[in-house]
Amino acid sequence: MISPAAGPPPLVAVVGPTATGKSGLGVELAAALGGEVVNADAMALYRGMDVGTAKPAPAERAGVPHHLLDVLDVTETASVAAYQRAARAVVEDLRGTGRTPVLVGGSGLYVHAVVDELEFPGTDPVLRAELEAELATVGPAALHTRLAAVDAAAAAVVLPSNGRRIVRALEVVALTGRPFPARLETGGPPRYGAVLLGVDRPTGELDERVARRVARMFACGLVAETRALLDRGLREGRTASRALGYQQVAAALDGCAPYSEGDLGTAAVDTVRATRRFVRRQRSWFRRDRRIVWLDPGPDLLGRALRTLDP
Repeated sequence: MISPAAGPPPLVAVVGPTATGKSGLGVELAAALGGEVVNADAMALYRGMDVGTAKPAPAERAGVPHHLLDVLDVTETASVAAYQRAARAVVEDLRGTGRTPVLVGGSGLYVHAVVDELEFPGTDPVLRAELEAELATVGPAALHTRLAAVDAAAAAVVLPSNGRRIVRALEVVALTGRPFPARLETGGPPRYGAVLLGVDRPTGELDERVARRVARMFACGLVAETRALLDRGLREGRTASRALGYQQVAAALDGCAPYSEGDLGTAAVDTVRATRRFVRRQRSWFRRDRRIVWLDPGPDLLGRALRTLDP
């Protein structure tokens, strides 16, 4: 790859939808490049959220150090701004010691927070409290309509059901008069000389992989893991409580609509559906970025990825 004389090694990012095989490729690339993995999956930041996030087990990490896994309690709120600071510090430290940072994950805004010149405005506690009180009164759909009126591009990518992100978008617009970072345009030179590799699969194949993955999670302890996290405050976690799988299992355990108490079968079906919808949103997000080199996860994926980095 790049010789020491050429300067610090570039960042390599492995991105794409859930269940495409990013984690495995990331580990293999890090091992081949003498590097280390930096997590870019928002829910893998949380301690104890292992089964439901398909977090690589220690054996699957093949001795490759992983950073920014298990750094938050489920009661803590994940922040893209805080992640940006932590991830860039890790990346810069690795590059400074000649190690290749391999950024791996499907949280699009987190990836772009590392590789693009994305700034996060501060917050105003009074304004935030007012917006959150209004959210509790009128619901997210009404606030989403307001967001569409002041920042149509942000409204197009923020789900009408995502009250927390709608509130943040309205707060940013009110404080700065500028658009919310959700409308981030990419295409400029990425930081750290980054090379962005995307892994995707045909929709039908990926739908089947999602179904098998969810079935495996339920078979391998997702319910027990969710019970343990509920004891540790998962219900109060503003970010962690929305994680796919955990959200559905917790609602079924509590008997919250639309579930009857203990209706884990329906929770599993709903997790598959929600994950497939999430996959389509991820694909739409990443496909907008023309800097990404897309790889078909067929034979010799590692070899093809390495040749992309050093043609």
